[in-house]
Amino acid sequence: MAAQEAVDTVRDREIGVEQEHLDRVYRRLEEKIHEAEFLMNDAAQRGQVGTPGALAERDAQVFRAGIHLNRLNNEFEDFLFGRIDLLYGKDGKKGPDGAYTSVEPAEDAVRADNTADIGETLHIGRIGVLDSDYAPLVIDWRAPAAAPFYRSTPVDPGRVVRRRVIRSKGRRVLGVEDDLMRPELRATLDGRELPVIGDGALMAALGQARSHTMRDIVSSIQAEQDLVIRAPAASVTYVEGGPGTGKTAVALHRAAYLLYQDRRRYAGGILIVSPTPLLVSYTEGVLPSLGEEGQVAIRAVGSLVDGAEATAYDDPAVARVKGSSRMVHVLRKAARGALETPAPRQPAGDQLEFGEEAPAPTGTPTRLRVVAFGRRIELEAEDLRRIRHNVLGGTAPVNLLRPRARRLLLDALYAKSGSAGRHSDPELAAELRSSFDEDVSTEDSFLHFLDAWWPELTPRQVLDAMADERRLGRWARRILNPGEVRRLARSLRRRELSVHDVALLDELHTLLGAPARPRKKREYDPLDQLSGLEELMPVREETQRERAERLAAERTEYAHVIVDEAQDLTPMQWRMVGRRGRHATWTVVGDPAQSSWSDPDEAAEARDEALGSRPRRRFELTVNYRNPAEIAELAAKVLALAMPGKESPRAVRSTGVEPRFVPVQDKADLAETVRSEAALLLDRVEGTVGVVVAMNRRAEAARWLAELGDRVVALGSLEAKGLEYDATVVVSPAEIADESPAGLRVLYVALTRATQQLTVVAGPGDMPDEAGVPDLLRD
Repeated sequence: MAAQEAVDTVRDREIGVEQEHLDRVYRRLEEKIHEAEFLMNDAAQRGQVGTPGALAERDAQVFRAGIHLNRLNNEFEDFLFGRIDLLYGKDGKKGPDGAYTSVEPAEDAVRADNTADIGETLHIGRIGVLDSDYAPLVIDWRAPAAAPFYRSTPVDPGRVVRRRVIRSKGRRVLGVEDDLMRPELRATLDGRELPVIGDGALMAALGQARSHTMRDIVSSIQAEQDLVIRAPAASVTYVEGGPGTGKTAVALHRAAYLLYQDRRRYAGGILIVSPTPLLVSYTEGVLPSLGEEGQVAIRAVGSLVDGAEATAYDDPAVARVKGSSRMVHVLRKAARGALETPAPRQPAGDQLEFGEEAPAPTGTPTRLRVVAFGRRIELEAEDLRRIRHNVLGGTAPVNLLRPRARRLLLDALYAKSGSAGRHSDPELAAELRSSFDEDVSTEDSFLHFLDAWWPELTPRQVLDAMADERRLGRWARRILNPGEVRRLARSLRRRELSVHDVALLDELHTLLGAPARPRKKREYDPLDQLSGLEELMPVREETQRERAERLAAERTEYAHVIVDEAQDLTPMQWRMVGRRGRHATWTVVGDPAQSSWSDPDEAAEARDEALGSRPRRRFELTVNYRNPAEIAELAAKVLALAMPGKESPRAVRSTGVEPRFVPVQDKADLAETVRSEAALLLDRVEGTVGVVVAMNRRAEAARWLAELGDRVVALGSLEAKGLEYDATVVVSPAEIADESPAGLRVLYVALTRATQQLTVVAGPGDMPDEAGVPDLLRD
């Protein structure tokens, strides 16, 4: 009892020490907030001067001060989360953050009797804070001085003697957990022996309840994860890791780290590509909590094309067609073939002409008739076919060929007019030709014809044209088989887009080219009315903030691209993502064992084409921090079937709770069984419960669980990627495994979502044994 009281006394004293430091940090932050507010007010005063120089300086100062003030006013939970106590280093050099730069201890840092003095103490937080004398109160977690907090181990401690994780909420320190990196030393700080509190900082973090949003792992990053986060950005960084190894979290922290290291280089923006909107919603709060926002775009694969949003799912057979690289050849033909719109059925003898008074019917015109120099000139169907063939002879985007089509039409009409040989004088001939072109090209009949014969196509128009099975059959001849053509055409008749349709739209955008857009009219600005500015500022330049916002809205290419769950990208999706990083550096995060794409070799070829000849740097994450060993061992049985010989990541903890198996004999009882098992888990865990079903049961499962509240969520097997819950219910493993050729890998993903408990509900198709264990999960 006395020993426990002594421990509690030491713990309370150490919490008080950290509370005192945190109070000092917040006092300094308040000073910085007042400074930023002063800058904002000062900038407003400058704006009243009315000179162009003062206005430009005001805009820049307001922009910088506003960003600074916004960061300082965000009081993050767990703002100050770490501390390291270090030995004296080999030299006395300090870095820009005020910390000593030496990695290794001085030769005399440890005395012969294994005692030592602490030479430096650093506190680690989400942003760096210096005191008024420029000494570090908090080191930014991305700074080089913070790296030992993550990388130091008892095997390779460097200068670190003690590592402390500080738990806080708002301005209050709740607790501390220490790890000794040099347990053999008796180290003293300010004349007192260094105390050690607790023994499980990482385990405590892993045991916390999950919510519907991802927490950052900034206070519990481990050494192999830190190596990836801080890896140099040049070329391609490829990261492979099984379920629970922290791939997604590492990718997000890497984005924040790269911006911190070289903000100028990444001013072009960082794009993070996620597989599903659910994962985007789950992760989007992490970067602001790490002190970064605005420069990073997190987009789902189905949201990469502006104006398009994937809301539908294709069945596996259709998905295999749309995702295949064969679609490139189909789309090339469709982009050109869609120029010819089929005419509606008409009574015999009717002809489609332009230039007549009656309204022209829809469809591609087969005759052009104009009046020039007092005579009627016509181009017949064969003339038009030959001109179109000549125009399409190159590889330029279809919409960008419209000026060439216009020119060749005028050439053909001029030749038919008989005016080419009227003048032998070149100057008179050129003048006559110019007059002809001006007369014809402004005639309504010519303009209407050009609009119908060579319309400016949009990607969606071409995709709609592909819904016509007969036309698609012509464009896909020798590329797709008749069954594939039929299934593809039918899927394109719906108005909702799938994630695979979005990649087709992006490919078509490249094949068609963007038609010229009218300049956007600038909004009225009262600064335009300031007297005396017209001569000096004929057109007001946009402010830095306006430019940043405009570039972010218009951005289609990025300085760095991070692909999360890269193993799921189809060849067509790799082409889409590749266009957004043609001049970028890359971080590619994935796990082949979790791939839902049926042809990994084809996808790998498309990935290599997207990444180009850039050198690759490879890392592997080997530790499963999510699943307890009991769940990891069960999932490993499916992995052995899906990818024989593939090793699963090592789980670092055990809960003693084995997965639960519940058989259902009659499908009519499935809904009630799933609902009751989900309710049981809600009572057993504090956080969230995920119910994973086959994709065709998503809506059905949502109805089963509608009355259980917000802590439980139903999701299809393909939606579970990257997510985690305190507990999961996996419904009918056989249905999930039979969904597609990659079904076993998808099932492996479903079984690895839980951090605490797993329940498997087996239907008759799972062939459960007496204990309810499905056939796929038995030894």
